[in-house]
Amino acid sequence: MAASVLLGSAESTGLNFTVGAGGNAILGNSNGLGQTGPASWNRSLDRALEEASVSGCLNLSGRKLKEFPRSAANHDLTDTVRADLSRNRLSELPLEVCLFVSLEYLNLYQNCLRSLPDGLVNLQALTHLNLSRNQLSVLPAVVCSLPLKVLIASNNKLVSLPEELGQLRHLTELDVSCNEIRTLPSQVGQLEALRDLNIRRNHLVRLPSELAELPLVRLDFSCNKVTSIPVCYRGLTQLQAIVLDNNPLQSPPAQICIKGKVHIFKFLNLEASKTTPELPEFDRRPLTSWSDPPHTHCNAAPSE
Repeated sequence: MAASVLLGSAESTGLNFTVGAGGNAILGNSNGLGQTGPASWNRSLDRALEEASVSGCLNLSGRKLKEFPRSAANHDLTDTVRADLSRNRLSELPLEVCLFVSLEYLNLYQNCLRSLPDGLVNLQALTHLNLSRNQLSVLPAVVCSLPLKVLIASNNKLVSLPEELGQLRHLTELDVSCNEIRTLPSQVGQLEALRDLNIRRNHLVRLPSELAELPLVRLDFSCNKVTSIPVCYRGLTQLQAIVLDNNPLQSPPAQICIKGKVHIFKFLNLEASKTTPELPEFDRRPLTSWSDPPHTHCNAAPSE
């Protein structure tokens, strides 16, 4: 029996009908958008903006946005504390976001960012910033003016880090893995709260001695070109995990490194004892023996 459908014309309803092999009618949308058309998408976007104005949490993740929604002007987002703009197509950080002065968390993961605006300086409550999987070749100094505790800038095109990095005194986690960094600035030693440092898969050939002053718990410098671990790293007494595979390490040698952290630190301590100069015999006398003999004075030469 032929199937018949009497629901009006496709032109008038916006629907089209296809008769399947079993004689069942399959309803579709003449514009090819089904239930995910522009109207539905806009309603979803407006709903997200409305929820953000109430909760303070803005979630626009995975919407293929190339710019900040213009309809956001219809909502009060000034008290936003969390903003997730990840998995979009933003080529620059929307200036609107730089006006969220209460913002504490900003996720820009997997966009197309090539630079960051000076307006970031307004975000003086921001503690968590995720810039991973973008196209940044420079980390601007303005980032270092923020009260960040977590900074993630992995999978970009960074070739260096700014000297201002040392200003991030509250930073506990720094991830700049999978970039093109060749050297770390000495100012990294000023990150007095840093506990987790990930510099994996870069172009580093040496590790800065300044890292030895930090309270690091985890250090990952795998997949670089490092040939030696500084002896002073034996002072990293809080370190619980060190990841160093895929480096041409010579000191410690590979047979030591594969045994783990304990053996690496034993090696560093042994090397330190070798490099500490032995004092000559006369240098081992008590300090008092270096004093002037008692009752010794510099008198004028006797007259003849």
